[in-house]
Amino acid sequence: MSYKRVIRFIVFIALCVQAKQMVAQNANTRPNIIYIMSDDHAYQAISAYGYGLNHTPNIDKLAEQGVLFNRAFVTNSICGPSRAVMLTGKHSHVNGFKDNHSTFDGSQQTVAKLLHNNGYTTAVIGKWHLISDPQGFDYWNVVPGQGEYYNPDFIENGVKKRVPGYITNITTDFAINWLDSRDKSKPFFLMYQQKAPHRNWMPEEKYYHLFDSTQFPVPANYFDDYQTRTKAAHEQAMEVARDMHDAYDLKLAFDLPKDQQKGLAGNWQGIYNRLTPEEKKKWEAAYGPSIEAFKKANLSGKELAIWKYQRYMRDYLRCVQSVDDNVGRLMEYLKANGLDKNTIIIYTSDQGFYLGEHGWFDKRFMYEESFRTPLIVKWPGVTNKKIASNSMVQNLDFAETILDMAGLPIPADMQGKSFVPVLKGKKKGDVHEALYYHFYENQEHKVAKHIGVRTDRYKLIYFYENNEWEMYDLKKDKSEMKNVYNDPSYSKVKSMMQKKLMELKKQYNDPVPVVTPQI
Repeated sequence: MSYKRVIRFIVFIALCVQAKQMVAQNANTRPNIIYIMSDDHAYQAISAYGYGLNHTPNIDKLAEQGVLFNRAFVTNSICGPSRAVMLTGKHSHVNGFKDNHSTFDGSQQTVAKLLHNNGYTTAVIGKWHLISDPQGFDYWNVVPGQGEYYNPDFIENGVKKRVPGYITNITTDFAINWLDSRDKSKPFFLMYQQKAPHRNWMPEEKYYHLFDSTQFPVPANYFDDYQTRTKAAHEQAMEVARDMHDAYDLKLAFDLPKDQQKGLAGNWQGIYNRLTPEEKKKWEAAYGPSIEAFKKANLSGKELAIWKYQRYMRDYLRCVQSVDDNVGRLMEYLKANGLDKNTIIIYTSDQGFYLGEHGWFDKRFMYEESFRTPLIVKWPGVTNKKIASNSMVQNLDFAETILDMAGLPIPADMQGKSFVPVLKGKKKGDVHEALYYHFYENQEHKVAKHIGVRTDRYKLIYFYENNEWEMYDLKKDKSEMKNVYNDPSYSKVKSMMQKKLMELKKQYNDPVPVVTPQI
Protein backbone atom coordinates (compact mmCIF):
# COMPACT_ATOMS: atom_id res chain seq x y z
CA MET A 1 0.00 0.00 0.00
CA SER A 2 1.36 3.43 -0.95
CA TYR A 3 2.13 6.10 1.60
CA LYS A 4 -0.81 8.27 0.43
CA ARG A 5 -3.20 5.32 0.66
CA VAL A 6 -2.00 4.58 4.18
CA ILE A 7 -2.60 8.20 5.17
CA ARG A 8 -6.07 8.17 3.60
CA PHE A 9 -6.87 4.91 5.38
CA ILE A 10 -5.71 6.32 8.72
CA VAL A 11 -7.77 9.47 8.17
CA PHE A 12 -10.79 7.34 7.23
CA ILE A 13 -10.45 5.25 10.42
CA ALA A 14 -10.04 8.40 12.49
CA LEU A 15 -13.18 9.91 10.98
CA CYS A 16 -15.14 6.70 11.64
CA VAL A 17 -14.01 6.68 15.27
CA GLN A 18 -14.91 10.36 15.60
CA ALA A 19 -18.33 9.78 14.06
CA LYS A 20 -18.95 6.86 16.37
CA GLN A 21 -17.94 9.00 19.36
CA MET A 22 -20.23 11.80 18.20
CA VAL A 23 -23.16 9.38 17.86
CA ALA A 24 -22.46 8.02 21.32
CA GLN A 25 -22.17 11.54 22.72
CA ASN A 26 -25.37 12.51 20.92
CA ALA A 27 -27.19 9.57 22.50
CA ASN A 28 -25.92 10.65 25.91
CA THR A 29 -26.83 14.33 25.58
CA ARG A 30 -30.05 14.41 23.61
CA PRO A 31 -32.88 13.52 25.97
CA ASN A 32 -34.70 10.23 25.81
CA ILE A 33 -38.47 10.70 25.90
CA ILE A 34 -41.09 8.33 27.28
CA TYR A 35 -44.67 9.34 26.56
CA ILE A 36 -47.01 7.48 28.93
CA MET A 37 -50.67 7.56 27.97
CA SER A 38 -53.29 5.68 29.92
CA ASP A 39 -56.81 5.34 28.55
CA ASP A 40 -59.65 7.25 30.24
CA HIS A 41 -57.56 8.05 33.31
CA ALA A 42 -59.42 10.88 35.04
CA TYR A 43 -57.31 13.53 36.74
CA GLN A 44 -59.59 13.01 39.76
CA ALA A 45 -58.05 9.52 40.09
CA ILE A 46 -54.45 10.71 40.48
CA SER A 47 -53.75 11.52 44.10
CA ALA A 48 -51.33 14.32 43.20
CA TYR A 49 -54.38 16.28 42.02
CA GLY A 50 -55.81 16.18 45.52
CA TYR A 51 -59.27 14.64 45.11
CA GLY A 52 -58.69 11.99 47.76
CA LEU A 53 -60.27 9.07 45.94
CA ASN A 54 -57.20 6.84 45.76
CA HIS A 55 -53.43 6.81 46.18
CA THR A 56 -51.10 6.73 43.16
CA PRO A 57 -47.62 7.01 44.72
CA ASN A 58 -45.59 6.30 41.60
CA ILE A 59 -47.38 8.82 39.38
CA ASP A 60 -47.20 11.27 42.28
CA LYS A 61 -43.40 10.87 42.31
CA LEU A 62 -43.31 12.19 38.77
CA ALA A 63 -45.18 15.28 39.95
CA GLU A 64 -42.75 15.72 42.85
CA GLN A 65 -39.94 16.27 40.34
CA GLY A 66 -41.93 17.79 37.54
CA VAL A 67 -44.70 20.10 36.42
CA LEU A 68 -48.28 19.11 37.18
CA PHE A 69 -50.68 20.87 34.82
CA ASN A 70 -54.00 21.85 36.35
CA ARG A 71 -55.40 23.05 33.05
CA ALA A 72 -54.45 20.61 30.31
CA PHE A 73 -57.22 19.89 27.79
CA VAL A 74 -57.99 17.93 24.62
CA THR A 75 -59.39 19.01 21.27
CA ASN A 76 -61.80 16.08 20.85
CA SER A 77 -62.59 13.94 23.89
CA ILE A 78 -62.53 10.41 22.52
CA CYS A 79 -59.80 7.76 22.30
CA GLY A 80 -58.64 7.46 18.70
CA PRO A 81 -58.97 11.11 17.68
CA SER A 82 -57.05 12.23 20.77
CA ARG A 83 -54.16 9.94 19.81
CA ALA A 84 -54.16 11.23 16.24
CA VAL A 85 -54.01 14.83 17.47
CA MET A 86 -51.06 14.00 19.73
CA LEU A 87 -49.14 12.32 16.89
CA THR A 88 -49.72 15.06 14.32
CA GLY A 89 -50.08 18.29 16.28
CA LYS A 90 -53.18 18.96 14.18
CA HIS A 91 -56.91 19.12 14.83
CA SER A 92 -59.11 16.16 13.86
CA HIS A 93 -60.46 17.77 10.70
CA VAL A 94 -56.86 18.27 9.48
CA ASN A 95 -55.34 14.89 10.41
CA GLY A 96 -58.48 13.12 9.16
CA PHE A 97 -59.26 11.02 12.24
CA LYS A 98 -62.48 12.55 13.58
CA ASP A 99 -64.06 9.62 15.42
CA ASN A 100 -63.40 6.02 16.45
CA HIS A 101 -64.81 4.81 13.13
CA SER A 102 -62.06 6.54 11.15
CA THR A 103 -58.80 5.03 9.91
CA PHE A 104 -55.59 6.95 10.55
CA ASP A 105 -53.60 7.91 7.46
CA GLY A 106 -50.20 6.67 8.57
CA SER A 107 -48.44 8.22 5.58
CA GLN A 108 -48.80 11.71 7.04
CA GLN A 109 -46.24 13.58 9.10
CA THR A 110 -46.07 12.55 12.77
CA VAL A 111 -43.88 13.38 15.72
CA ALA A 112 -42.60 9.79 15.71
CA LYS A 113 -41.43 10.07 12.09
CA LEU A 114 -39.74 13.40 12.70
CA LEU A 115 -37.84 12.04 15.68
CA HIS A 116 -36.96 8.83 13.83
CA ASN A 117 -35.65 10.79 10.84
CA ASN A 118 -33.47 12.86 13.15
CA GLY A 119 -31.60 10.12 14.93
CA TYR A 120 -34.05 8.73 17.49
CA THR A 121 -34.91 5.07 17.80
CA THR A 122 -38.68 4.84 18.25
CA ALA A 123 -41.27 2.40 19.57
CA VAL A 124 -44.98 2.29 20.41
CA ILE A 125 -46.20 -0.38 22.83
CA GLY A 126 -49.71 -1.07 24.13
CA LYS A 127 -52.90 0.71 23.10
CA TRP A 128 -52.86 2.13 19.56
CA HIS A 129 -56.50 2.34 18.47
CA LEU A 130 -55.91 4.02 15.12
CA ILE A 131 -56.92 1.04 12.90
CA SER A 132 -53.99 1.29 10.47
CA ASP A 133 -50.58 -0.15 11.33
CA PRO A 134 -48.16 2.20 13.13
CA GLN A 135 -45.59 3.98 10.94
CA GLY A 136 -42.45 5.83 11.95
CA PHE A 137 -41.49 3.29 14.61
CA ASP A 138 -38.52 0.92 14.65
CA TYR A 139 -40.61 -1.38 16.83
CA TRP A 140 -44.32 -1.62 17.47
CA ASN A 141 -46.27 -4.04 19.62
CA VAL A 142 -49.87 -2.98 20.01
CA VAL A 143 -53.23 -4.43 20.96
CA PRO A 144 -55.90 -4.76 18.25
CA GLY A 145 -58.79 -2.37 18.80
CA GLN A 146 -59.53 -1.68 22.44
CA GLY A 147 -57.52 -4.66 23.65
CA GLU A 148 -58.51 -7.15 26.35
CA TYR A 149 -57.64 -7.04 30.03
CA TYR A 150 -57.03 -10.78 30.44
CA ASN A 151 -54.80 -12.91 28.21
CA PRO A 152 -54.78 -10.21 25.52
CA ASP A 153 -53.74 -10.37 21.89
CA PHE A 154 -50.79 -8.23 20.77
CA ILE A 155 -49.62 -7.45 17.25
CA GLU A 156 -45.82 -7.31 17.23
CA ASN A 157 -44.46 -5.73 14.05
CA GLY A 158 -47.41 -7.24 12.16
CA VAL A 159 -47.51 -10.65 13.86
CA LYS A 160 -50.53 -11.32 16.08
CA LYS A 161 -50.25 -13.54 19.14
CA ARG A 162 -52.08 -14.14 22.41
CA VAL A 163 -50.11 -13.42 25.57
CA PRO A 164 -51.09 -14.94 28.93
CA GLY A 165 -51.47 -12.56 31.84
CA TYR A 166 -52.88 -9.14 32.72
CA ILE A 167 -52.60 -6.46 30.05
CA THR A 168 -51.21 -3.66 32.21
CA ASN A 169 -48.31 -5.84 33.35
CA ILE A 170 -47.72 -7.31 29.90
CA THR A 171 -47.53 -3.87 28.28
CA THR A 172 -44.82 -2.91 30.75
CA ASP A 173 -42.97 -6.19 30.18
CA PHE A 174 -42.82 -5.42 26.46
CA ALA A 175 -41.70 -1.84 27.11
CA ILE A 176 -38.85 -2.95 29.38
CA ASN A 177 -37.83 -5.69 26.94
CA TRP A 178 -37.61 -3.14 24.15
CA LEU A 179 -35.57 -0.74 26.28
CA ASP A 180 -33.16 -3.60 26.95
CA SER A 181 -32.81 -4.58 23.30
CA ARG A 182 -33.00 -1.19 21.53
CA ASP A 183 -30.18 0.43 19.57
CA LYS A 184 -28.31 2.02 22.48
CA SER A 185 -26.22 4.25 20.23
CA LYS A 186 -29.27 6.48 19.74
CA PRO A 187 -31.58 8.44 22.00
CA PHE A 188 -35.04 6.86 22.20
CA PHE A 189 -38.66 7.88 21.98
CA LEU A 190 -41.06 5.38 23.53
CA MET A 191 -44.84 5.67 23.44
CA TYR A 192 -45.94 3.43 26.33
CA GLN A 193 -49.73 3.31 26.24
CA GLN A 194 -51.96 1.40 28.65
CA LYS A 195 -55.46 0.11 27.97
CA ALA A 196 -56.47 0.67 31.59
CA PRO A 197 -58.60 2.09 33.05
CA HIS A 198 -60.85 1.93 29.97
CA ARG A 199 -64.31 0.40 30.20
CA ASN A 200 -65.19 -2.31 31.30
CA TRP A 201 -62.77 -1.96 34.22
CA MET A 202 -61.47 -5.48 34.80
CA PRO A 203 -58.98 -5.44 37.69
CA GLU A 204 -55.83 -7.41 38.23
CA GLU A 205 -56.31 -10.49 40.43
CA LYS A 206 -54.30 -9.08 43.34
CA TYR A 207 -56.68 -6.10 43.48
CA TYR A 208 -60.00 -7.97 43.37
CA HIS A 209 -60.72 -6.91 46.95
CA LEU A 210 -59.10 -3.47 46.99
CA PHE A 211 -61.66 -0.87 48.13
CA ASP A 212 -64.17 -3.57 49.20
CA SER A 213 -64.84 -1.66 52.41
CA THR A 214 -64.52 1.83 50.92
CA GLN A 215 -67.58 4.01 50.45
CA PHE A 216 -66.68 6.67 47.94
CA PRO A 217 -68.29 10.10 48.35
CA VAL A 218 -71.10 10.50 45.85
CA PRO A 219 -70.58 13.62 43.71
CA ALA A 220 -72.85 16.50 44.69
CA ASN A 221 -74.30 16.57 41.15
CA TYR A 222 -74.63 12.78 40.75
CA PHE A 223 -78.42 13.22 40.52
CA ASP A 224 -78.16 16.15 38.12
CA ASP A 225 -81.48 16.78 36.33
CA TYR A 226 -79.85 18.92 33.57
CA GLN A 227 -82.50 21.54 34.23
CA THR A 228 -80.73 24.49 32.59
CA ARG A 229 -79.00 22.50 29.85
CA THR A 230 -79.98 21.92 26.23
CA LYS A 231 -81.48 18.63 25.08
CA ALA A 232 -77.98 17.22 24.39
CA ALA A 233 -77.45 16.64 28.12
CA HIS A 234 -80.89 15.04 28.42
CA GLU A 235 -80.49 12.69 25.47
CA GLN A 236 -77.07 11.21 26.28
CA ALA A 237 -76.75 7.49 27.12
CA MET A 238 -73.93 7.52 29.67
CA GLU A 239 -75.64 7.59 33.05
CA VAL A 240 -74.23 5.24 35.67
CA ALA A 241 -77.67 4.52 37.10
CA ARG A 242 -79.48 4.00 33.79
CA ASP A 243 -77.00 2.97 31.11
CA MET A 244 -74.50 0.61 32.70
CA HIS A 245 -74.92 -3.04 31.69
CA ASP A 246 -75.47 -5.53 34.51
CA ALA A 247 -72.90 -8.05 33.28
CA TYR A 248 -70.53 -6.04 31.09
CA ASP A 249 -70.11 -3.06 33.42
CA LEU A 250 -71.34 -4.10 36.85
CA LYS A 251 -70.09 -7.73 36.90
CA LEU A 252 -73.45 -9.09 38.12
CA ALA A 253 -73.24 -12.32 36.11
CA PHE A 254 -70.74 -14.96 35.08
CA ASP A 255 -71.62 -17.19 32.10
CA LEU A 256 -74.77 -16.04 30.29
CA PRO A 257 -77.34 -18.19 28.44
CA LYS A 258 -76.66 -18.32 24.70
CA ASP A 259 -79.93 -16.58 23.85
CA GLN A 260 -78.77 -13.57 25.90
CA GLN A 261 -75.34 -13.25 24.33
CA LYS A 262 -76.06 -10.21 22.18
CA GLY A 263 -74.74 -6.66 22.28
CA LEU A 264 -72.88 -5.84 25.48
CA ALA A 265 -73.97 -9.18 26.95
CA GLY A 266 -72.19 -10.90 24.08
CA ASN A 267 -69.15 -8.69 24.62
CA TRP A 268 -69.13 -9.69 28.28
CA GLN A 269 -69.28 -13.38 27.44
CA GLY A 270 -66.35 -13.00 25.06
CA ILE A 271 -64.32 -11.27 27.76
CA TYR A 272 -65.23 -13.86 30.37
CA ASN A 273 -64.34 -16.71 28.04
CA ARG A 274 -60.77 -15.44 27.80
CA LEU A 275 -60.27 -16.53 31.40
CA THR A 276 -58.80 -19.97 32.01
CA PRO A 277 -60.86 -22.36 34.19
CA GLU A 278 -58.59 -21.54 37.15
CA GLU A 279 -58.95 -17.80 36.54
CA LYS A 280 -62.74 -18.15 36.37
CA LYS A 281 -62.76 -19.85 39.78
CA LYS A 282 -60.83 -16.95 41.30
CA TRP A 283 -63.05 -14.39 39.60
CA GLU A 284 -66.24 -16.07 40.80
CA ALA A 285 -64.85 -16.42 44.32
CA ALA A 286 -64.08 -12.70 44.37
CA TYR A 287 -67.31 -11.36 42.84
CA GLY A 288 -69.79 -14.08 43.83
CA PRO A 289 -70.45 -12.91 47.42
CA SER A 290 -71.16 -9.33 46.35
CA ILE A 291 -73.56 -10.55 43.65
CA GLU A 292 -75.49 -12.57 46.21
CA ALA A 293 -75.57 -9.64 48.63
CA PHE A 294 -76.85 -7.38 45.85
CA LYS A 295 -79.68 -9.79 44.99
CA LYS A 296 -80.75 -10.04 48.64
CA ALA A 297 -80.73 -6.26 49.08
CA ASN A 298 -83.30 -5.81 46.27
CA LEU A 299 -82.35 -2.16 45.86
CA SER A 300 -84.28 0.43 43.86
CA GLY A 301 -84.32 4.15 43.17
CA LYS A 302 -81.51 6.24 44.62
CA GLU A 303 -80.14 3.34 46.68
CA LEU A 304 -79.66 1.29 43.50
CA ALA A 305 -78.09 4.26 41.71
CA ILE A 306 -75.59 4.72 44.53
CA TRP A 307 -74.79 0.99 44.65
CA LYS A 308 -73.96 1.09 40.94
CA TYR A 309 -71.74 4.12 41.50
CA GLN A 310 -69.80 2.33 44.25
CA ARG A 311 -69.39 -0.77 42.09
CA TYR A 312 -68.13 1.34 39.19
CA MET A 313 -65.67 3.31 41.30
CA ARG A 314 -64.16 0.26 42.95
CA ASP A 315 -63.43 -1.52 39.67
CA TYR A 316 -62.24 1.64 37.93
CA LEU A 317 -59.82 2.53 40.72
CA ARG A 318 -58.59 -1.05 41.02
CA CYS A 319 -57.50 -0.80 37.39
CA VAL A 320 -55.79 2.53 38.09
CA GLN A 321 -53.80 0.90 40.89
CA SER A 322 -52.17 -1.50 38.44
CA VAL A 323 -51.36 1.39 36.12
CA ASP A 324 -49.58 3.14 38.98
CA ASP A 325 -47.70 -0.02 39.96
CA ASN A 326 -46.37 -0.33 36.44
CA VAL A 327 -45.30 3.30 36.23
CA GLY A 328 -43.23 2.41 39.30
CA ARG A 329 -41.78 -0.67 37.58
CA LEU A 330 -40.74 1.39 34.57
CA MET A 331 -39.17 4.11 36.71
CA GLU A 332 -37.22 1.48 38.68
CA TYR A 333 -35.88 0.05 35.43
CA LEU A 334 -34.71 3.47 34.26
CA LYS A 335 -32.92 4.12 37.54
CA ALA A 336 -31.30 0.68 37.68
CA ASN A 337 -29.96 1.13 34.14
CA GLY A 338 -28.72 4.69 34.51
CA LEU A 339 -31.39 6.15 32.26
CA ASP A 340 -33.30 8.23 34.79
CA LYS A 341 -31.00 11.27 34.55
CA ASN A 342 -31.56 11.85 30.84
CA THR A 343 -35.09 10.58 30.22
CA ILE A 344 -38.08 12.90 30.04
CA ILE A 345 -41.32 11.38 31.34
CA ILE A 346 -44.68 12.65 30.13
CA TYR A 347 -47.72 11.17 31.88
CA THR A 348 -51.18 11.85 30.49
CA SER A 349 -54.45 10.27 29.38
CA ASP A 350 -56.18 10.39 26.02
CA GLN A 351 -58.82 12.56 27.71
CA GLY A 352 -60.58 13.00 31.01
CA PHE A 353 -63.41 10.86 32.34
CA TYR A 354 -66.56 11.22 34.41
CA LEU A 355 -66.42 9.57 37.81
CA GLY A 356 -70.10 10.10 38.56
CA GLU A 357 -70.17 13.86 37.97
CA HIS A 358 -73.51 14.77 36.38
CA GLY A 359 -74.41 11.13 37.01
CA TRP A 360 -72.12 10.01 34.17
CA PHE A 361 -69.33 7.70 33.16
CA ASP A 362 -67.39 8.02 29.86
CA LYS A 363 -66.28 11.31 28.23
CA ARG A 364 -67.19 13.15 24.92
CA PHE A 365 -68.87 16.32 26.24
CA MET A 366 -66.89 19.55 26.55
CA TYR A 367 -67.69 19.78 30.25
CA GLU A 368 -64.54 19.91 32.35
CA GLU A 369 -64.30 16.30 33.55
CA SER A 370 -63.88 14.94 30.02
CA PHE A 371 -62.40 18.02 28.33
CA ARG A 372 -59.62 18.30 30.89
CA THR A 373 -56.91 15.63 31.02
CA PRO A 374 -54.15 14.86 33.52
CA LEU A 375 -50.68 15.97 32.46
CA ILE A 376 -47.44 15.60 34.41
CA VAL A 377 -43.99 16.24 32.90
CA LYS A 378 -40.73 15.26 34.58
CA TRP A 379 -37.64 16.57 32.79
CA PRO A 380 -34.39 15.84 34.65
CA GLY A 381 -32.25 18.93 34.96
CA VAL A 382 -35.15 21.18 33.98
CA THR A 383 -38.07 20.33 36.28
CA ASN A 384 -36.32 19.32 39.51
CA LYS A 385 -38.98 20.37 41.99
CA LYS A 386 -42.73 20.12 42.21
CA ILE A 387 -44.49 22.88 40.30
CA ALA A 388 -48.22 23.18 39.68
CA SER A 389 -48.95 25.11 36.51
CA ASN A 390 -52.24 26.79 35.70
CA SER A 391 -51.19 27.53 32.13
CA MET A 392 -53.80 26.40 29.62
CA VAL A 393 -52.30 23.80 27.29
CA GLN A 394 -53.86 21.24 24.96
CA ASN A 395 -52.96 17.85 23.50
CA LEU A 396 -52.62 19.78 20.24
CA ASP A 397 -49.34 21.02 21.76
CA PHE A 398 -47.79 17.65 22.64
CA ALA A 399 -46.01 16.94 19.33
CA GLU A 400 -44.58 20.46 19.18
CA THR A 401 -43.37 20.26 22.78
CA ILE A 402 -41.69 16.88 22.26
CA LEU A 403 -39.87 18.16 19.15
CA ASP A 404 -38.77 21.24 21.08
CA MET A 405 -37.49 19.05 23.92
CA ALA A 406 -35.42 17.10 21.38
CA GLY A 407 -33.99 20.30 19.91
CA LEU A 408 -35.76 19.84 16.59
CA PRO A 409 -37.61 22.44 14.51
CA ILE A 410 -41.41 22.51 14.68
CA PRO A 411 -43.06 22.20 11.24
CA ALA A 412 -45.04 25.26 10.25
CA ASP A 413 -48.14 23.21 9.44
CA MET A 414 -48.55 21.97 13.02
CA GLN A 415 -51.33 23.85 14.79
CA GLY A 416 -50.25 23.74 18.43
CA LYS A 417 -47.55 25.47 20.45
CA SER A 418 -44.60 24.17 22.44
CA PHE A 419 -45.02 24.57 26.18
CA VAL A 420 -41.30 24.07 26.85
CA PRO A 421 -41.11 27.70 28.11
CA VAL A 422 -43.63 26.76 30.83
CA LEU A 423 -41.55 23.72 31.80
CA LYS A 424 -38.42 25.87 32.00
CA GLY A 425 -40.18 28.49 34.11
CA LYS A 426 -39.81 31.15 31.44
CA LYS A 427 -43.54 31.58 30.85
CA LYS A 428 -46.09 32.07 33.61
CA GLY A 429 -49.22 32.80 31.60
CA ASP A 430 -51.38 30.65 29.34
CA VAL A 431 -49.92 28.97 26.27
CA HIS A 432 -53.34 29.55 24.71
CA GLU A 433 -55.61 32.46 25.58
CA ALA A 434 -58.54 30.38 24.35
CA LEU A 435 -59.01 26.72 23.43
CA TYR A 436 -61.01 25.27 20.54
CA TYR A 437 -62.94 21.99 20.78
CA HIS A 438 -64.83 19.83 18.28
CA PHE A 439 -66.59 16.52 19.03
CA TYR A 440 -67.88 14.58 16.00
CA GLU A 441 -69.16 11.18 17.10
CA ASN A 442 -72.87 11.01 18.01
CA GLN A 443 -73.32 7.24 17.83
CA GLU A 444 -72.31 5.39 20.99
CA HIS A 445 -73.63 7.16 24.11
CA LYS A 446 -75.68 9.52 21.89
CA VAL A 447 -73.69 12.65 22.63
CA ALA A 448 -74.58 15.39 20.15
CA LYS A 449 -71.88 16.86 17.92
CA HIS A 450 -70.57 20.17 19.18
CA ILE A 451 -67.86 22.78 18.97
CA GLY A 452 -66.79 25.14 21.70
CA VAL A 453 -64.34 27.63 23.12
CA ARG A 454 -62.88 27.93 26.61
CA THR A 455 -61.10 30.93 28.08
CA ASP A 456 -59.69 31.41 31.55
CA ARG A 457 -63.16 32.03 32.98
CA TYR A 458 -65.85 31.18 30.44
CA LYS A 459 -66.91 28.29 28.25
CA LEU A 460 -69.23 28.44 25.23
CA ILE A 461 -70.59 25.26 23.62
CA TYR A 462 -72.55 25.06 20.37
CA PHE A 463 -74.46 21.86 19.53
CA TYR A 464 -74.58 22.60 15.84
CA GLU A 465 -76.93 19.83 14.69
CA ASN A 466 -79.48 20.95 17.27
CA ASN A 467 -78.64 24.67 16.88
CA GLU A 468 -78.46 25.02 20.66
CA TRP A 469 -76.03 26.95 22.84
CA GLU A 470 -74.69 26.66 26.37
CA MET A 471 -72.37 28.98 28.28
CA TYR A 472 -70.81 28.67 31.72
CA ASP A 473 -69.11 31.04 34.13
CA LEU A 474 -66.38 28.73 35.44
CA LYS A 475 -65.44 31.09 38.25
CA LYS A 476 -68.92 31.09 39.77
CA ASP A 477 -69.99 27.65 38.57
CA LYS A 478 -67.08 25.18 38.59
CA SER A 479 -69.41 22.18 38.24
CA GLU A 480 -71.14 23.67 35.17
CA MET A 481 -74.64 23.36 36.52
CA LYS A 482 -76.08 26.67 35.33
CA ASN A 483 -76.26 27.49 31.64
CA VAL A 484 -76.11 31.30 31.45
CA TYR A 485 -76.35 31.62 27.68
CA ASN A 486 -79.76 33.30 27.84
CA ASP A 487 -79.02 35.29 31.00
CA PRO A 488 -79.25 39.02 30.04
CA SER A 489 -76.51 39.91 32.52
CA TYR A 490 -74.06 37.85 30.42
CA SER A 491 -74.97 39.39 27.05
CA LYS A 492 -71.58 41.10 26.61
CA VAL A 493 -69.72 37.93 27.65
CA LYS A 494 -71.81 35.92 25.20
CA SER A 495 -70.91 38.26 22.33
CA MET A 496 -67.25 38.12 23.27
CA MET A 497 -67.23 34.29 23.46
CA GLN A 498 -69.11 33.87 20.17
CA LYS A 499 -66.58 36.14 18.52
CA LYS A 500 -63.70 34.07 19.93
CA LEU A 501 -65.34 30.86 18.76
CA MET A 502 -65.63 32.16 15.21
CA GLU A 503 -62.06 33.47 15.28
CA LEU A 504 -60.67 30.09 16.35
CA LYS A 505 -62.86 28.24 13.85
CA LYS A 506 -61.33 30.44 11.15
CA GLN A 507 -57.79 30.17 12.57
CA TYR A 508 -57.90 26.37 12.52
CA ASN A 509 -59.84 26.34 9.22
CA ASP A 510 -62.57 24.09 10.58
CA PRO A 511 -65.19 23.73 7.81
CA VAL A 512 -68.09 22.72 10.08
CA PRO A 513 -71.15 24.80 9.16
CA VAL A 514 -72.28 27.13 11.92
CA VAL A 515 -75.47 29.13 12.11
CA THR A 516 -74.40 32.75 12.35
CA PRO A 517 -74.97 33.66 15.99
CA GLN A 518 -76.88 36.74 17.01
CA ILE A 519 -74.06 38.84 18.45
